[in-house]
Amino acid sequence: MSHAAERPKNIRSETDGPVLNIEHLKVTFATDSGDVKAVDDVSLTVAAAEIVAIVGESGSGKTVTAKTILGLLPETAISSGAVLISGNNVISVTPRHLRQIRGLEVAMVFQEPSTALNPVFTVGWQIAEGLRAHGKVGKKEARARAIEALGKVGIPEPEKRVDYYPHQFSGGQKQRVVIAAALALNPGLIVADEPTTALDVTVQAEILELLRDCRDVYGTSIVLITHNMGVVADLADRVVVMYQGDVVEEADATTLFASPKQDYTKKLLAAVPHLGRNSASAGLTERAHQESEVLVQAKGLVIEYPGRLGTPAFRAVDEVNFSISAGEVFGLVGESGSGKTTIGRAIAGLNKTTGGSLKVLGYEMRTFRERTFRPLRKDIGFVFQDPAASFNPQLSIGECVAEPILIHEKRSPQEVEKRVGELLEAVQLPRIYASRFPHELSGGQRQRASLARALALNPKLLIADEPTSALDVSVQAKVLELFKEIQAEFGFAALFISHDLAVVDILSHWVGVLYKGKMVEQGIGSQVMGNPQDDYTKRLIASLPVPDPAEQAKRRQAHRALLPG
Repeated sequence: MSHAAERPKNIRSETDGPVLNIEHLKVTFATDSGDVKAVDDVSLTVAAAEIVAIVGESGSGKTVTAKTILGLLPETAISSGAVLISGNNVISVTPRHLRQIRGLEVAMVFQEPSTALNPVFTVGWQIAEGLRAHGKVGKKEARARAIEALGKVGIPEPEKRVDYYPHQFSGGQKQRVVIAAALALNPGLIVADEPTTALDVTVQAEILELLRDCRDVYGTSIVLITHNMGVVADLADRVVVMYQGDVVEEADATTLFASPKQDYTKKLLAAVPHLGRNSASAGLTERAHQESEVLVQAKGLVIEYPGRLGTPAFRAVDEVNFSISAGEVFGLVGESGSGKTTIGRAIAGLNKTTGGSLKVLGYEMRTFRERTFRPLRKDIGFVFQDPAASFNPQLSIGECVAEPILIHEKRSPQEVEKRVGELLEAVQLPRIYASRFPHELSGGQRQRASLARALALNPKLLIADEPTSALDVSVQAKVLELFKEIQAEFGFAALFISHDLAVVDILSHWVGVLYKGKMVEQGIGSQVMGNPQDDYTKRLIASLPVPDPAEQAKRRQAHRALLPG
């Protein structure tokens, strides 16, 4: 999409009046243990061609408010007040009328496009589905309009890719397809619920540019739900801050970031990681821990996935060199598909190496055999991106944390129970949480429990794969601080994998940058982040939104200048 300075004729403008008007909204959920209040007397408006961000930590009511706009709350929800779209109160209209409002007046972009798109239908069919639902559109016209929608959102070769299935697109392209479906009927309002959370910074920058064009070119209003304050600074005109179901502060983006009034807003902004602030490698002039024992050594490392049905093998990691010493935190960054997770899994013995050398704790992974590698597993901990998926839901937190101890050590039940309690306290969770099940903990608490399990055997090496990407900024800040404290206390080495450069900067002594399977740059973290040498690293850093609207506007221009072509 182009960066048009003038909006085409017959497109909505700021003078057309509010697109959305929420008046005294209250939402309560009926549960077996009583009513739970999720939203309490929320009022806000969204003007035409305006982007309003709703921010707050988990449980603040922002997503419930967003879902109310489209009437997507479950039957257990009890709503009162008014949610007015084009004069129609979404809360009280008939189901038939609500179906007419959806798509034509308001559409939604969900957080995870992989679950929003149906895997058994082509993307063209799914975009055209909304057209068929709201009018008598012939097959030929529906296909033409689906191709047009894909072209609007920057999908290459839309005439060809309209017949592709969701799995044939990358994560960023799938999010573009979801936005294309939302734009198909030219609604006045799009509700975007965490649309960039699962995306790396370069793809995130593209999606933010696309949403900005939706406003500037088509006059579309956007309600943006996010916990990323950098995204808010980059995109929002106005910000609404929610806490425990209430709106605690509302202001234009520039004012809110420059001079927040409420204590909660100040704490929220203070928790946002800033690139270059509190850097773990600040002041270093040479690599720390380089005299320590080398725990991981990669030389010319190659990892390939075999091709199928005559297709060539895919090289995920291409002759990569790096090392991790005892006590060192090695940050590995790069966009999706760069090979970060593949390397992390190879170190843990979960992926096979196909070329070069990878030595882990002195063991050559090219000759990997589970029987001979298994004794080393107790020295390697793993913290997964999504602890909810990595925990067995049928086991208590205590049983999950105790599992590696029971496998690798011979201890009495009393000793195991004592060790689990010590581990939970080390990650700042009460011992009583051992009897709780994973679903009974919040996201941040589950991630702490995941860290406790990874530390159960006092490992020499910890592999953390995107451990904070799904957390609120306030919860993320606590987990990062906890990680720093525990790493200093236990002294383990760590491979910290993340697409969030600011998070990597806070934790890592040494940083490696991957691009399409190659290590394009590595060095002291503060030097790589502050004075990048490779063009890709420069683009990666320029893509990272910062929580300052004025500074972010400058960075956006700099990022555009660095784009190829």
